[in-house]
Amino acid sequence: MRTAIIQITFSTLCIPIITISLALAVQNSGGSNAINGTTWQLVKYKDFDDRVFTPDDKSKYTIKFGKDGRVVARVDCNRASSSWKVTSKGELQFGSWSRTSTKCASGSLHDVIVDEGQNVRNFEIKDGHLFLWGMTKGGYYELEPVK
Repeated sequence: MRTAIIQITFSTLCIPIITISLALAVQNSGGSNAINGTTWQLVKYKDFDDRVFTPDDKSKYTIKFGKDGRVVARVDCNRASSSWKVTSKGELQFGSWSRTSTKCASGSLHDVIVDEGQNVRNFEIKDGHLFLWGMTKGGYYELEPVK
């Protein structure tokens, strides 16, 4: 195991806390790491102004890190997919995202979380929850495992 600061390049999804070292084995997506083969749903998003947004239905905001190096996401009425890997430096990197661009219904968190989500740079798993953060303006996403 080695200690690493995990970074995310998140171009479409939405989802994030303070830079903290995370002890884990750092390997590519085909190897063993903390998020390989996991699926998460949004608990809340706290923006740079400390406003907290919670989804009306957590299952409408999900991200799945496939063991095959693919990631798929649902952001309310839209879907996205890309490739992913954890580098030897402990950075989480995504390839180019493909996504739908449907206008979601009133009350959706889509526009709130997608805009800042593309700037996520770091993650940590703490107390069973995934935190994504590192956006230029600040804020974070908190997700829980999908059961």
